[in-house]
Amino acid sequence: MAKRIRNVKELSSLREDAKAEIDLRTGAKATQITVHMGTCGIAAGARDILTEFAGELTRGSIGNVTLRQSGCFGMCAQEPMITVTDKSGKEFRYGNLDKAKVHRIVREHILGASPVAEYLITT
Repeated sequence: MAKRIRNVKELSSLREDAKAEIDLRTGAKATQITVHMGTCGIAAGARDILTEFAGELTRGSIGNVTLRQSGCFGMCAQEPMITVTDKSGKEFRYGNLDKAKVHRIVREHILGASPVAEYLITT
């Protein structure tokens, strides 16, 4: 049974909780990291890359980033790969990733707003 709302304060609290949950699901944060997890990506190590990004974001208490998964991007030779989407909607694709590259991308691109040119792939 649903909880009964008794006053405006409870309604406002419910609204804020719902908004936070929707923002979490829809990625309404400044930056999004999408790990491409098609069969080819998983075989190339995308699961480890996803885990490493999650760990880096948690360890660094980086809260303005949404970490997502998607299917295959169609560039199997570049797997594992990610797409970083900044708050303006600009996309940056990184390929042939490993754990060391994840650390550098977080440090330089996510925290420093400076894409790591040598890891970028052009589409």
